[in-house]
Amino acid sequence: MRKKSSTDKETIAAGPIADCDDMDRRSVIKGLAGGLVTASALTAAGPILGQSTMAESAVDITWLPAWQITRLIARQAVTAEEVTAHFLQRIETLDPILHAFRTLDAEGARQQARAADERQRSGKPLGPLHGIPIAVKEHTSVKGLPVINGPGTTVTATSDDIAVERLRKAGAIIFGTTKLPGMGNTPMTGGRDADLSVHPRNPWAPDRVPGSSSAGSAAAVAAAMVPIALGSDGGGSTRLPAAISGIVGVHTAMGRIPYAHYDDPKIMLMITTGPMTRNVRDAAIVMQAIAGPDGRDFIALEQPAPDYVGALGKGVRDMRFAWTDNFGFGSMYATDQTADIEAVTRKAAQGFNKLGASVEITDEVWEDFFIPFIMMNNAYDAVATDGSTPSPQALKQASETRHRNWQRFNKLFESYDVLLSPCAGQLAYTVEEWDAAWNKNGDQYPHNTFAPTYTVYTHMFNWLGWPALSIPCGFIDGLPVGLQLVTRPRNEAALYTAADAFLQAFPRGEQPPVS
Repeated sequence: MRKKSSTDKETIAAGPIADCDDMDRRSVIKGLAGGLVTASALTAAGPILGQSTMAESAVDITWLPAWQITRLIARQAVTAEEVTAHFLQRIETLDPILHAFRTLDAEGARQQARAADERQRSGKPLGPLHGIPIAVKEHTSVKGLPVINGPGTTVTATSDDIAVERLRKAGAIIFGTTKLPGMGNTPMTGGRDADLSVHPRNPWAPDRVPGSSSAGSAAAVAAAMVPIALGSDGGGSTRLPAAISGIVGVHTAMGRIPYAHYDDPKIMLMITTGPMTRNVRDAAIVMQAIAGPDGRDFIALEQPAPDYVGALGKGVRDMRFAWTDNFGFGSMYATDQTADIEAVTRKAAQGFNKLGASVEITDEVWEDFFIPFIMMNNAYDAVATDGSTPSPQALKQASETRHRNWQRFNKLFESYDVLLSPCAGQLAYTVEEWDAAWNKNGDQYPHNTFAPTYTVYTHMFNWLGWPALSIPCGFIDGLPVGLQLVTRPRNEAALYTAADAFLQAFPRGEQPPVS
Protein backbone atom coordinates (compact mmCIF):
# COMPACT_ATOMS: atom_id res chain seq x y z
CA MET A 1 0.00 0.00 0.00
CA ARG A 2 1.40 3.40 -0.93
CA LYS A 3 2.12 5.99 1.72
CA LYS A 4 -0.19 8.98 1.73
CA SER A 5 1.54 12.08 0.42
CA SER A 6 1.64 15.44 2.14
CA THR A 7 -1.39 16.52 0.17
CA ASP A 8 -3.57 13.58 1.26
CA LYS A 9 -5.75 15.02 4.00
CA GLU A 10 -6.97 13.71 7.28
CA THR A 11 -8.83 16.36 9.19
CA ILE A 12 -8.26 16.91 12.90
CA ALA A 13 -11.68 17.28 14.46
CA ALA A 14 -12.26 20.41 16.48
CA GLY A 15 -12.20 19.81 20.19
CA PRO A 16 -11.36 21.34 23.54
CA ILE A 17 -8.09 23.21 23.63
CA ALA A 18 -5.36 21.15 25.26
CA ASP A 19 -5.48 19.89 28.82
CA CYS A 20 -4.80 23.38 30.06
CA ASP A 21 -8.11 25.02 30.82
CA ASP A 22 -7.55 24.59 34.55
CA MET A 23 -6.92 28.31 34.94
CA ASP A 24 -8.27 28.23 38.50
CA ARG A 25 -5.08 26.52 39.68
CA ARG A 26 -3.36 29.89 39.68
CA SER A 27 -4.62 33.40 40.30
CA VAL A 28 -5.43 35.73 37.40
CA ILE A 29 -4.72 35.54 33.67
CA LYS A 30 -1.96 38.07 33.10
CA GLY A 31 -2.15 38.73 29.42
CA LEU A 32 0.07 36.42 27.36
CA ALA A 33 -2.31 37.23 24.57
CA GLY A 34 -1.69 40.95 25.01
CA GLY A 35 -5.17 41.69 26.37
CA LEU A 36 -5.70 44.87 28.38
CA VAL A 37 -4.93 44.47 32.08
CA THR A 38 -6.84 47.06 34.08
CA ALA A 39 -5.84 48.56 37.39
CA SER A 40 -8.80 46.90 39.12
CA ALA A 41 -7.86 43.50 37.74
CA LEU A 42 -4.29 43.91 38.87
CA THR A 43 -5.39 45.01 42.32
CA ALA A 44 -7.73 42.02 42.58
CA ALA A 45 -4.86 39.73 41.75
CA GLY A 46 -3.17 40.53 45.04
CA PRO A 47 0.39 41.59 45.78
CA ILE A 48 3.12 40.84 43.25
CA LEU A 49 6.69 40.38 44.38
CA GLY A 50 8.69 43.54 43.75
CA GLN A 51 6.34 46.42 44.46
CA SER A 52 5.86 49.12 41.86
CA THR A 53 7.76 52.38 42.27
CA MET A 54 5.41 54.17 39.90
CA ALA A 55 3.57 57.32 40.76
CA GLU A 56 0.36 55.65 39.55
CA SER A 57 0.68 52.89 42.13
CA ALA A 58 -2.77 51.38 41.46
CA VAL A 59 -1.40 49.91 38.24
CA ASP A 60 1.41 47.41 38.63
CA ILE A 61 3.39 47.20 35.42
CA THR A 62 5.09 43.90 36.27
CA TRP A 63 3.04 41.66 33.99
CA LEU A 64 1.91 44.25 31.48
CA PRO A 65 3.10 43.70 27.92
CA ALA A 66 5.76 46.14 26.76
CA TRP A 67 3.43 47.84 24.29
CA GLN A 68 1.10 48.82 27.13
CA ILE A 69 3.98 50.09 29.27
CA THR A 70 5.10 52.29 26.38
CA ARG A 71 1.60 53.75 26.18
CA LEU A 72 1.65 54.51 29.91
CA ILE A 73 4.96 56.31 29.47
CA ALA A 74 3.66 58.24 26.47
CA ARG A 75 0.64 59.37 28.53
CA GLN A 76 3.03 60.41 31.32
CA ALA A 77 1.33 58.01 33.73
CA VAL A 78 4.81 56.70 34.53
CA THR A 79 8.35 57.68 33.55
CA ALA A 80 11.05 55.58 31.94
CA GLU A 81 13.12 56.06 35.10
CA GLU A 82 10.31 54.61 37.22
CA VAL A 83 9.89 51.66 34.87
CA THR A 84 13.62 51.01 34.99
CA ALA A 85 13.70 51.22 38.78
CA HIS A 86 10.79 48.80 39.03
CA PHE A 87 12.38 46.09 36.91
CA LEU A 88 15.83 46.57 38.44
CA GLN A 89 14.19 45.88 41.80
CA ARG A 90 12.66 42.66 40.46
CA ILE A 91 16.04 41.56 39.14
CA GLU A 92 17.65 42.32 42.50
CA THR A 93 15.06 40.11 44.19
CA LEU A 94 14.71 37.27 41.69
CA ASP A 95 18.05 36.87 39.97
CA PRO A 96 19.74 35.34 43.04
CA ILE A 97 17.16 32.56 42.62
CA LEU A 98 16.99 32.30 38.83
CA HIS A 99 20.57 33.22 37.76
CA ALA A 100 19.36 34.69 34.46
CA PHE A 101 21.80 37.58 34.06
CA ARG A 102 25.46 37.39 33.17
CA THR A 103 26.08 41.15 33.33
CA LEU A 104 23.56 43.64 34.73
CA ASP A 105 24.37 47.23 33.76
CA ALA A 106 22.12 48.91 36.32
CA GLU A 107 23.77 52.33 36.20
CA GLY A 108 23.84 52.27 32.41
CA ALA A 109 20.13 51.43 32.41
CA ARG A 110 19.37 54.36 34.72
CA GLN A 111 21.33 56.72 32.47
CA GLN A 112 19.47 55.49 29.40
CA ALA A 113 16.15 55.95 31.21
CA ARG A 114 17.01 59.52 32.22
CA ALA A 115 17.90 60.26 28.61
CA ALA A 116 14.61 58.73 27.46
CA ASP A 117 12.62 60.92 29.84
CA GLU A 118 14.52 64.00 28.71
CA ARG A 119 13.73 63.13 25.11
CA GLN A 120 10.06 62.93 25.97
CA ARG A 121 10.12 66.24 27.89
CA SER A 122 11.78 67.95 24.93
CA GLY A 123 8.93 66.86 22.66
CA LYS A 124 11.00 64.64 20.38
CA PRO A 125 9.32 61.65 18.69
CA LEU A 126 9.20 58.49 20.77
CA GLY A 127 10.16 55.10 19.37
CA PRO A 128 7.91 52.01 19.52
CA LEU A 129 9.97 50.59 22.42
CA HIS A 130 10.42 53.87 24.28
CA GLY A 131 11.42 53.20 27.88
CA ILE A 132 11.17 49.40 27.64
CA PRO A 133 13.81 47.34 29.52
CA ILE A 134 15.37 44.69 27.30
CA ALA A 135 18.05 42.11 28.08
CA VAL A 136 20.34 40.61 25.44
CA LYS A 137 21.81 37.10 25.25
CA GLU A 138 25.50 37.33 26.04
CA HIS A 139 26.90 36.34 22.66
CA THR A 140 25.22 39.39 21.07
CA SER A 141 27.40 42.49 21.37
CA VAL A 142 26.43 45.33 23.70
CA LYS A 143 29.09 48.02 23.62
CA GLY A 144 31.13 48.10 26.81
CA LEU A 145 29.80 44.80 28.19
CA PRO A 146 31.43 41.36 28.08
CA VAL A 147 30.55 39.32 25.00
CA ILE A 148 31.40 35.73 24.07
CA ASN A 149 34.12 35.55 21.44
CA GLY A 150 34.71 31.82 21.26
CA PRO A 151 34.16 28.74 23.40
CA GLY A 152 34.24 29.76 27.05
CA THR A 153 35.94 33.13 26.47
CA THR A 154 34.77 36.74 26.49
CA VAL A 155 36.00 40.19 25.54
CA THR A 156 34.58 43.65 26.12
CA ALA A 157 32.40 44.47 23.12
CA THR A 158 33.70 47.42 21.13
CA SER A 159 30.34 48.13 19.47
CA ASP A 160 26.68 47.23 19.54
CA ASP A 161 25.37 44.42 17.37
CA ILE A 162 23.06 45.70 14.62
CA ALA A 163 19.98 44.41 16.47
CA VAL A 164 21.03 46.17 19.68
CA GLU A 165 21.75 49.35 17.72
CA ARG A 166 18.24 49.20 16.27
CA LEU A 167 16.67 48.49 19.67
CA ARG A 168 18.29 51.62 21.07
CA LYS A 169 17.02 53.64 18.10
CA ALA A 170 13.51 52.33 18.88
CA GLY A 171 13.84 53.68 22.43
CA ALA A 172 14.64 50.50 24.36
CA ILE A 173 16.66 50.53 27.59
CA ILE A 174 19.39 47.87 27.42
CA PHE A 175 19.68 46.32 30.88
CA GLY A 176 22.57 43.94 30.26
CA THR A 177 23.28 40.42 29.08
CA THR A 178 21.69 37.09 29.96
CA LYS A 179 23.42 33.77 30.44
CA LEU A 180 24.18 31.34 27.67
CA PRO A 181 24.99 28.37 29.93
CA GLY A 182 27.19 25.46 29.05
CA MET A 183 25.76 22.37 27.42
CA GLY A 184 28.50 19.81 27.62
CA ASN A 185 31.21 20.60 25.12
CA THR A 186 29.07 22.33 22.54
CA PRO A 187 31.21 24.75 20.58
CA MET A 188 29.59 28.02 21.48
CA THR A 189 29.35 27.41 25.21
CA GLY A 190 32.25 25.19 26.20
CA GLY A 191 32.20 24.41 29.91
CA ARG A 192 30.39 27.57 31.04
CA ASP A 193 28.48 27.34 34.32
CA ALA A 194 29.85 23.96 35.27
CA ASP A 195 28.79 24.96 38.78
CA LEU A 196 25.14 23.90 38.69
CA SER A 197 24.28 26.21 41.57
CA VAL A 198 24.50 29.21 39.21
CA HIS A 199 22.88 27.60 36.16
CA PRO A 200 19.77 29.55 35.01
CA ARG A 201 16.56 28.30 36.61
CA ASN A 202 12.98 27.99 35.43
CA PRO A 203 10.50 30.36 37.14
CA TRP A 204 7.85 27.64 37.06
CA ALA A 205 10.07 25.34 39.15
CA PRO A 206 13.42 26.78 40.27
CA ASP A 207 14.95 23.33 40.70
CA ARG A 208 14.58 22.95 36.91
CA VAL A 209 16.23 24.53 33.89
CA PRO A 210 14.61 26.95 31.40
CA GLY A 211 16.20 25.06 28.50
CA SER A 212 19.13 26.29 26.43
CA SER A 213 20.89 28.04 25.00
CA SER A 214 18.86 31.24 25.41
CA ALA A 215 18.26 30.11 28.96
CA GLY A 216 18.89 33.36 30.77
CA SER A 217 16.68 35.32 28.37
CA ALA A 218 13.83 32.83 28.81
CA ALA A 219 14.04 32.93 32.61
CA ALA A 220 14.25 36.72 32.68
CA VAL A 221 11.12 37.15 30.53
CA ALA A 222 9.10 34.34 32.10
CA ALA A 223 9.68 35.79 35.57
CA ALA A 224 8.98 39.37 34.41
CA MET A 225 12.45 40.60 35.29
CA VAL A 226 12.23 42.32 31.90
CA PRO A 227 9.31 42.43 29.47
CA ILE A 228 11.48 41.45 26.47
CA ALA A 229 14.82 39.77 25.82
CA LEU A 230 16.82 38.86 22.75
CA GLY A 231 17.87 35.27 22.25
CA SER A 232 19.54 33.42 19.44
CA ASP A 233 18.59 30.21 17.70
CA GLY A 234 21.07 27.76 16.19
CA GLY A 235 18.94 24.63 16.53
CA GLY A 236 15.95 25.80 18.52
CA SER A 237 17.64 27.96 21.11
CA THR A 238 14.94 30.64 21.29
CA ARG A 239 11.98 28.35 20.64
CA LEU A 240 12.92 25.52 23.01
CA PRO A 241 13.53 27.67 26.12
CA ALA A 242 10.36 29.58 25.24
CA ALA A 243 8.35 26.34 25.12
CA ILE A 244 9.87 25.06 28.35
CA SER A 245 9.39 28.40 30.12
CA GLY A 246 5.90 29.29 28.87
CA ILE A 247 6.68 32.31 26.67
CA VAL A 248 6.91 33.26 22.97
CA GLY A 249 10.19 32.53 21.17
CA VAL A 250 11.02 33.59 17.60
CA HIS A 251 13.35 32.00 15.04
CA THR A 252 13.47 34.27 12.02
CA ALA A 253 14.08 33.58 8.37
CA MET A 254 17.81 33.39 7.64
CA GLY A 255 19.17 36.90 7.05
CA ARG A 256 16.01 38.65 8.26
CA ILE A 257 17.79 40.24 11.25
CA PRO A 258 21.32 41.41 10.36
CA TYR A 259 24.15 40.36 12.66
CA ALA A 260 27.56 41.91 13.35
CA HIS A 261 30.09 40.80 16.00
CA TYR A 262 33.25 42.64 15.05
CA ASP A 263 35.21 41.29 18.02
CA ASP A 264 34.64 37.71 16.80
CA PRO A 265 33.47 38.01 13.17
CA LYS A 266 31.34 35.22 11.74
CA ILE A 267 28.75 34.72 9.04
CA MET A 268 25.71 33.20 10.71
CA LEU A 269 24.18 30.86 8.16
CA MET A 270 22.11 28.75 10.54
CA ILE A 271 21.94 30.92 13.67
CA THR A 272 19.39 33.72 14.01
CA THR A 273 18.68 36.45 16.54
CA GLY A 274 15.10 36.77 17.74
CA PRO A 275 12.85 38.23 20.44
CA MET A 276 11.57 36.36 23.47
CA THR A 277 8.41 37.87 24.94
CA ARG A 278 5.27 37.04 26.88
CA ASN A 279 2.89 38.04 24.09
CA VAL A 280 2.82 38.12 20.31
CA ARG A 281 2.37 41.87 19.86
CA ASP A 282 5.60 42.58 21.73
CA ALA A 283 7.41 40.07 19.52
CA ALA A 284 5.99 41.72 16.39
CA ILE A 285 7.01 45.20 17.55
CA VAL A 286 10.56 44.06 18.26
CA MET A 287 10.75 42.33 14.89
CA GLN A 288 9.52 45.49 13.16
CA ALA A 289 12.27 47.43 14.91
CA ILE A 290 15.22 45.13 14.25
CA ALA A 291 14.46 43.26 11.00
CA GLY A 292 15.35 44.49 7.54
CA PRO A 293 18.24 44.94 5.09
CA ASP A 294 21.70 46.05 6.14
CA GLY A 295 24.85 46.16 4.06
CA ARG A 296 27.08 45.22 7.00
CA ASP A 297 25.83 41.63 6.98
CA PHE A 298 26.76 39.48 3.96
CA ILE A 299 23.59 37.38 4.17
CA ALA A 300 21.06 40.04 5.19
CA LEU A 301 17.94 39.75 3.07
CA GLU A 302 17.57 42.61 0.62
CA GLN A 303 13.78 42.85 0.65
CA PRO A 304 12.06 44.92 3.35
CA ALA A 305 10.81 43.08 6.41
CA PRO A 306 7.13 42.06 6.44
CA ASP A 307 4.57 44.15 8.30
CA TYR A 308 4.60 42.05 11.46
CA VAL A 309 2.46 44.45 13.48
CA GLY A 310 -0.02 44.84 10.63
CA ALA A 311 -0.42 41.06 10.57
CA LEU A 312 -1.95 41.08 14.06
CA GLY A 313 -5.67 41.06 14.70
CA LYS A 314 -6.63 39.65 11.29
CA GLY A 315 -7.78 36.29 12.56
CA VAL A 316 -7.24 32.95 10.87
CA ARG A 317 -10.57 32.35 9.16
CA ASP A 318 -10.00 30.29 6.01
CA MET A 319 -6.30 29.78 6.77
CA ARG A 320 -5.03 26.24 6.22
CA PHE A 321 -2.88 24.50 8.82
CA ALA A 322 -1.08 21.16 8.60
CA TRP A 323 -0.20 19.12 11.67
CA THR A 324 2.68 16.67 12.15
CA ASP A 325 3.44 14.71 15.30
CA ASN A 326 7.15 14.28 14.59
CA PHE A 327 7.96 14.95 10.91
CA GLY A 328 7.89 11.21 10.27
CA PHE A 329 11.33 10.48 11.72
CA GLY A 330 11.12 11.85 15.25
CA SER A 331 9.99 8.69 17.02
CA MET A 332 13.62 7.57 17.20
CA TYR A 333 14.27 10.50 19.55
CA ALA A 334 11.24 9.96 21.81
CA THR A 335 11.64 10.11 25.58
CA ASP A 336 9.21 9.04 28.28
CA GLN A 337 7.64 12.53 28.11
CA THR A 338 7.23 12.77 24.36
CA ALA A 339 3.86 11.01 23.95
CA ASP A 340 2.16 13.27 26.50
CA ILE A 341 3.65 16.39 24.92
CA GLU A 342 2.58 15.33 21.43
CA ALA A 343 -0.94 14.68 22.72
CA VAL A 344 -1.22 18.07 24.41
CA THR A 345 0.11 20.00 21.42
CA ARG A 346 -1.97 18.00 18.94
CA LYS A 347 -5.08 18.84 20.95
CA ALA A 348 -4.03 22.47 21.22
CA ALA A 349 -3.68 22.68 17.45
CA GLN A 350 -7.36 21.80 17.16
CA GLY A 351 -8.10 25.26 18.54
CA PHE A 352 -7.48 26.77 15.11
CA ASN A 353 -10.53 24.86 13.86
CA LYS A 354 -12.62 26.78 16.38
CA LEU A 355 -11.30 30.05 14.98
CA GLY A 356 -12.48 29.34 11.43
CA ALA A 357 -9.33 27.77 10.04
CA SER A 358 -8.82 24.18 8.97
CA VAL A 359 -6.27 21.85 10.56
CA GLU A 360 -5.35 18.63 8.76
CA ILE A 361 -2.88 15.89 9.55
CA THR A 362 -0.01 15.29 7.17
CA ASP A 363 1.83 12.02 7.34
CA GLU A 364 4.62 13.26 5.09
CA VAL A 365 7.96 11.74 6.13
CA TRP A 366 10.95 14.03 6.08
CA GLU A 367 14.53 12.79 6.44
CA ASP A 368 16.42 13.05 9.72
CA PHE A 369 18.37 16.29 9.97
CA PHE A 370 21.16 15.48 12.37
CA ILE A 371 24.07 13.89 10.50
CA PRO A 372 23.54 15.90 7.30
CA PHE A 373 23.27 19.07 9.37
CA ILE A 374 26.54 18.28 11.13
CA MET A 375 28.24 17.76 7.77
CA MET A 376 27.01 21.07 6.37
CA ASN A 377 27.58 22.94 9.61
CA ASN A 378 31.20 21.80 9.72
CA ALA A 379 31.70 22.83 6.12
CA TYR A 380 29.95 26.19 6.07
CA ASP A 381 28.83 27.61 9.39
CA ALA A 382 30.43 29.90 11.90
CA VAL A 383 31.25 27.25 14.49
CA ALA A 384 32.27 23.71 13.51
CA THR A 385 30.56 21.14 15.70
CA ASP A 386 33.52 18.82 16.11
CA GLY A 387 36.27 20.50 14.11
CA SER A 388 36.18 17.96 11.30
CA THR A 389 35.80 18.79 7.60
CA PRO A 390 33.51 16.50 5.60
CA SER A 391 34.68 14.86 2.39
CA PRO A 392 33.25 16.22 -0.87
CA GLN A 393 31.08 13.11 -1.22
CA ALA A 394 29.73 13.39 2.34
CA LEU A 395 28.98 17.08 1.82
CA LYS A 396 27.22 16.32 -1.47
CA GLN A 397 25.03 13.67 0.20
CA ALA A 398 24.18 16.02 3.06
CA SER A 399 23.29 18.82 0.65
CA GLU A 400 21.06 16.51 -1.38
CA THR A 401 19.25 15.43 1.81
CA ARG A 402 18.62 19.07 2.64
CA HIS A 403 17.33 19.66 -0.88
CA ARG A 404 14.89 16.73 -0.69
CA ASN A 405 13.52 18.03 2.61
CA TRP A 406 13.32 21.54 1.15
CA GLN A 407 11.28 20.18 -1.76
CA ARG A 408 8.92 18.30 0.58
CA PHE A 409 8.26 21.41 2.66
CA ASN A 410 7.71 23.54 -0.43
CA LYS A 411 5.22 21.00 -1.72
CA LEU A 412 3.42 21.01 1.62
CA PHE A 413 3.16 24.79 1.62
CA GLU A 414 1.49 24.75 -1.77
CA SER A 415 -1.54 23.46 0.13
CA TYR A 416 -1.09 24.98 3.60
CA ASP A 417 -0.25 28.35 5.13
CA VAL A 418 1.37 27.15 8.36
CA LEU A 419 2.73 23.85 9.66
CA LEU A 420 2.09 23.00 13.33
CA SER A 421 4.11 20.63 15.52
CA PRO A 422 5.28 20.17 19.07
CA CYS A 423 8.20 22.40 19.96
CA ALA A 424 10.15 20.82 22.83
CA GLY A 425 9.93 17.07 23.31
CA GLN A 426 10.73 17.34 26.99
CA LEU A 427 9.35 19.28 29.92
CA ALA A 428 11.75 21.30 32.03
CA TYR A 429 14.38 18.92 33.43
CA THR A 430 15.82 19.30 36.88
CA VAL A 431 19.27 20.84 36.79
CA GLU A 432 20.77 17.46 37.66
CA GLU A 433 18.80 15.67 34.91
CA TRP A 434 19.86 18.33 32.42
CA ASP A 435 23.52 18.00 33.36
CA ALA A 436 23.33 14.22 33.08
CA ALA A 437 21.66 14.36 29.65
CA TRP A 438 24.31 16.63 28.18
CA ASN A 439 27.44 15.61 30.04
CA LYS A 440 27.09 12.05 31.37
CA ASN A 441 24.51 9.97 29.53
CA GLY A 442 25.12 10.88 25.89
CA ASP A 443 25.60 7.26 24.86
CA GLN A 444 22.00 6.54 25.88
CA TYR A 445 20.68 8.73 23.05
CA PRO A 446 20.70 8.32 19.25
CA HIS A 447 23.99 9.46 17.71
CA ASN A 448 25.49 9.29 21.23
CA THR A 449 24.44 12.81 22.15
CA PHE A 450 21.38 14.45 23.66
CA ALA A 451 21.51 17.29 21.09
CA PRO A 452 19.20 15.85 18.38
CA THR A 453 16.79 14.50 21.01
CA TYR A 454 16.48 18.02 22.43
CA THR A 455 16.14 19.70 19.03
CA VAL A 456 14.18 17.04 17.11
CA TYR A 457 11.25 19.34 16.20
CA THR A 458 13.18 22.58 15.74
CA HIS A 459 16.61 22.01 14.21
CA MET A 460 15.27 21.35 10.71
CA PHE A 461 14.35 25.01 10.27
CA ASN A 462 17.79 26.32 11.17
CA TRP A 463 19.13 23.95 8.53
CA LEU A 464 16.65 25.28 5.96
CA GLY A 465 16.76 28.91 7.12
CA TRP A 466 12.95 29.06 7.45
CA PRO A 467 11.02 31.02 10.10
CA ALA A 468 9.29 29.40 13.06
CA LEU A 469 8.09 30.40 16.49
CA SER A 470 6.88 28.78 19.69
CA ILE A 471 3.83 29.82 21.66
CA PRO A 472 2.60 28.48 25.01
CA CYS A 473 -0.30 26.07 24.64
CA GLY A 474 -0.72 24.24 27.94
CA PHE A 475 0.77 22.49 30.94
CA ILE A 476 1.71 19.01 32.04
CA ASP A 477 2.14 18.55 35.78
CA GLY A 478 2.32 22.34 36.16
CA LEU A 479 5.13 22.74 33.61
CA PRO A 480 4.67 24.66 30.34
CA VAL A 481 4.33 23.09 26.89
CA GLY A 482 4.91 24.91 23.59
CA LEU A 483 3.34 24.68 20.13
CA GLN A 484 5.59 25.36 17.11
CA LEU A 485 4.39 27.25 14.02
CA VAL A 486 6.43 27.12 10.78
CA THR A 487 6.13 28.63 7.31
CA ARG A 488 8.18 29.66 4.27
CA PRO A 489 10.24 32.87 4.45
CA ARG A 490 8.00 34.80 2.07
CA ASN A 491 4.98 34.03 4.26
CA GLU A 492 6.65 34.93 7.57
CA ALA A 493 3.99 37.43 8.68
CA ALA A 494 1.41 34.60 8.76
CA LEU A 495 3.13 33.19 11.84
CA TYR A 496 2.25 36.35 13.76
CA THR A 497 -1.32 36.38 12.50
CA ALA A 498 -1.79 32.79 13.62
CA ALA A 499 0.05 33.04 16.93
CA ASP A 500 -1.81 36.22 17.86
CA ALA A 501 -5.20 34.71 17.04
CA PHE A 502 -4.43 31.58 19.05
CA LEU A 503 -3.29 33.38 22.19
CA GLN A 504 -6.11 35.92 22.01
CA ALA A 505 -8.59 33.04 21.98
CA PHE A 506 -6.75 30.66 24.30
CA PRO A 507 -4.56 32.76 26.62
CA ARG A 508 -2.01 30.98 28.75
CA GLY A 509 -1.31 33.92 30.98
CA GLU A 510 -0.75 32.39 34.38
CA GLN A 511 2.13 33.64 36.49
CA PRO A 512 4.93 31.24 37.35
CA PRO A 513 4.98 30.47 41.09
CA VAL A 514 8.36 32.12 41.68
CA SER A 515 6.87 35.51 40.84
